[in-house]
This record gives sequence, C-alpha cells and structure tokens, in this order.
Amino acid sequence: MIIPTRLFSPGLNETQNRRARTILLTLLLLIMGVLSGSCAHPTPKPQIDPAAYATEIDQWRAERWASLKSEDGWLTLVGLFWLKDGDNKFGSDAANEIVLPQNKVPAQAGVFVLKDGVVRIETPLKTGFTVDGKPVASLALRSDADGSPTVLHLGSLTFQIIQRNEKIGVRVKDKDNPDRLNFQGTQFYPVALKWRIDARFLPYNPPKPVSITNVLGMQSAETSPGAVKFEVDGNSYQLDAITEKGETKYFMIIADKTSGKESYPAGRYLYVDPPDSAGRIVIDFNKAYSPPCAFTKFATCPLPPRQNRLPFAIEAGEKYSPHPR
Repeated sequence: MIIPTRLFSPGLNETQNRRARTILLTLLLLIMGVLSGSCAHPTPKPQIDPAAYATEIDQWRAERWASLKSEDGWLTLVGLFWLKDGDNKFGSDAANEIVLPQNKVPAQAGVFVLKDGVVRIETPLKTGFTVDGKPVASLALRSDADGSPTVLHLGSLTFQIIQRNEKIGVRVKDKDNPDRLNFQGTQFYPVALKWRIDARFLPYNPPKPVSITNVLGMQSAETSPGAVKFEVDGNSYQLDAITEKGETKYFMIIADKTSGKESYPAGRYLYVDPPDSAGRIVIDFNKAYSPPCAFTKFATCPLPPRQNRLPFAIEAGEKYSPHPR
C-alpha cells in the first residue's frame, strides 16, 4: 500500500514522517480487518442429504424392529414376581408362591431363596436349568443392579433377577410368547428433517440429581450431566439428559402433546450422542420410541420428569397403538 506523503506536514523530519506513516498504515489495516470481518458470513451448517438421512432412519427402524422381535426382547416378557425374604417356591402347581405355565415347568420346579439382598436358586438337577449351557442345581444369581444379570434357561424360558430400590424380583421371559410370534410391528410418523435439531448442551456443574418415578410408583435417584437446549418454531426449550451405567449416549425421557393420542400415553424415550467440544449436540426426535410398557405389563418403565414434558406436539418418531395380549 502506498501512503501519500502529502498527508504529512513538511515541517516534520523524515524520521517523524516515517513513524507517522507506520501508525497510519497500522490503523488502515485494522479498519480493513474490521470491515472484512463485518462483511463475512457465518459458517453455514452442514447440509443434510434427505435421501441419506431417510436411509439412516430406515436403518434405525429396522434395528428397532429387530430388537423388539429378538428372543430376549420386551415382547418375550411373561411375568414379574417380587420376592419375599426367605424361600420363594416356584413351579406350575398353584400352591407355589410363583406360579408358571404347566407346559413350561414342573409342578415343583425349585426355590428362589432371598437372603441379605442376594438371590439363590435351589432346584433339582433333573429340572434342566442351565446357565451359559451348563446344568445348574444351586447358584447365587447376579441381578441387573450388578450390570450383567445371571440368565437362567429352561426350555423356551429365561429367568433374571431385577432390583428396583429395595425390591428384588424375578423377571420371566418366553421366546415363544404369542406377543412376540404375532407381533405386526409399529407405526411411525413420516421422516421430517425439521425434527433433527441442532441444539446446545448446558452442563450442570456438578451433575444434577434427578428423581425419576416409574410406572409402579417407585422412585430412583438418577444423575443428569446437563440440559439439551433447542428451538422449535422460534421458541426455546430444554430437556434434562440422564447418564446410564455402561452407556456412552445420554438417555432422555420425554412427553409432549401427542402423548396419549398418537404416541404412548406415558411418554417416549430417546438417546442422543454427547456434545462436541464446542457444546453442540443433535437431538433427533425421528428416533423417539415407545417404552417397554407399550408392549408388556411386566416392565418397570421410568416416566418423564416434569421438566421433560413439552407443551407442543412432536410429530416424529414412533407412534403407539395397543397390541393384543
């Protein structure tokens, strides 16, 4: 850049003129930088290919279908029995504390013994129970509170121990359950990019305790790492996320104005990937789905906390219609 020398006073010596030119050049460069920055456009958001996105959602729905139809999915659940301290006899005889179908188990199949918060099965070896393919006659059983429950097999049945607060129970599944064999699938709203929303993650420091109530009225203390803040039709909303043991994604329990109309009355579930380093996060309501209680009366589904009940309709994700049982 050439600085006109006539801008400077002839009364100044060469050193003073050179210093003045340097100062003016610096000012001009600063002004040009400001003007250039003010004219620059913000970096546009990456464009989503609608066809590729539709394929992504189709794949997610196929995985959802496969999970529901799997041999240990929620459609196989046939019983939930809460245990009392001491002996809990089970079998097909009506005199047992836990009564199971006659064509599935012997009249007296064995005993679940609950002592000091630990459940042990005692059963004649000839009954045919196995764990990991090995016969079982007496064994202490891990519950889902331990992360990976022991799975007992007997014919088409499986047995697992679950713990909800101080209550401990036996969950029974049957891969031949008619609910599973006759399942015709679920319905979904049309895929809409409107409901794949770029959001902001607002961390709680420290993480916030959140009390969650389940369908049985039991409360559990969960932890929220932060809220997901997003906009719909120009209005801002936010939802508390929850961390789950062994899960890298954040879990969200939501309800909206479709709940009890087109979607499941007790709300829906959703997982989101953690935010990036700038706090950006994507919440995709096209992947919202019904809880297990939509398919079985033997589940213990958590319900949406008050702050996760939205005042508008989310016409995205899985719909609900009662399934014959």
